Amino acid sequence: MSNSGDEEMTSILPKAIGKGERVPIGSLFPSQQLLRSGESTEHIRALVETEEVLPPIVVHRETRRVIDGMHRLQAARFRGDEWIEVVFIDGASADVFVLAVELNRAHGLPLTMAERKSAAARIMDSHPHWSDRKIARTTGLAASTVASLRSPSIAGTLERRTGQDGRTRPKDGTEGRRRASDLLAQNPNASVREVAKAARISVGTASNVRARLRRGEPAITALQQAALTPRPVSATQRTGPDYSRVLQSLRNNPSLRFNDVGRHLLRLLGGAAPGSVEQIAQIADSVPEHCRVMVIDMARECAAAWQHLADRLAGRDTA
Repeated sequence: MSNSGDEEMTSILPKAIGKGERVPIGSLFPSQQLLRSGESTEHIRALVETEEVLPPIVVHRETRRVIDGMHRLQAARFRGDEWIEVVFIDGASADVFVLAVELNRAHGLPLTMAERKSAAARIMDSHPHWSDRKIARTTGLAASTVASLRSPSIAGTLERRTGQDGRTRPKDGTEGRRRASDLLAQNPNASVREVAKAARISVGTASNVRARLRRGEPAITALQQAALTPRPVSATQRTGPDYSRVLQSLRNNPSLRFNDVGRHLLRLLGGAAPGSVEQIAQIADSVPEHCRVMVIDMARECAAAWQHLADRLAGRDTA
C-alpha cells in the first residue's frame, strides 16, 4: 500500500479477500483502528453457531493487529479454535485505517454516525488532499457532511484534491476556466484539446467552457461564482455572541432556579460556551497533538447533544 494515499483503497480489496494463511489465534492483537464502543455479543454468538465458512480476517502484518474481523476472531476463540485464516496487509498506519473503514463499510456492522464522522475527520487529517466525495464514499457519509467537517484553515491551503477515480484536480477550477475563455476569445477555432492543454484543464472542462460561451453564458458557473463572492461578516461572528448576558437572564428565572433539572441545565449552560472567536482560536492552539482527536470527538459529541436538545425545544425532534 502506498504511503501517499493516492491509490484507491477499494482497488486492493479483491486482492485481499480470499488469499489467506492459517496463523495461531494467540499471535494476533485486537484492533485499534475503528471507533466502535464495544463488540456485539449477539453477532459473535451468531457467528459461533453458523455452519458457513467465514471469510478470512484482515491483519496488519507489522503490528499483528486486526484490521477487519474482530467478531470473527472472537467467535473462533469461543469455539476453542487455535488457528484462524488471515489475510496480511502491509502499509502505513494512516492507509491501514482507511482500509479498515472501507472494509467495515463494505460488509461490517454499521458504524454509528458519530463514529463515521470521527473516521472522516481522521482521514482528512492523514489524507487532506482527498476530495469530499472520496472520503464520503469511504466512510459512508454524504459529501456535504464531509465538507462541513473539513477545517477551513486546512482546506484553504490545498490547491488540488484527489477524487474517487484517483485523478488529481484543482480545488478551484475558476482560474482554468478563465484561461480557457481568454484562449477561445483569441482563437475561436482552437480545438478543445489545444485549449485544455494550454489552460491546464481537462478536455471535459474545456468543452464545457466552449459550450457555455457559445450559448452566451459566462465561463464560470453560477455555483463557482457564488463560492467566490465574499459573505459579509457580522459583529457576532467576529466577536462571538454575548453568552454571559443571556445566561444571567436565565439564572434569574425562578422556573429554572428553583428545581433540580433547571439548576442542572444552568450548570451545563454555564460551561457550554467556549467564548469568543479569539478565545476559541486560543483553545484550539493550546490542545496538544496527542489529545487533538479526543477533543475533536468530545466537542462533536457535545455539539450533537446540544443540537438534539435544541431540536426538542423547537419541536423538531427526529429521534
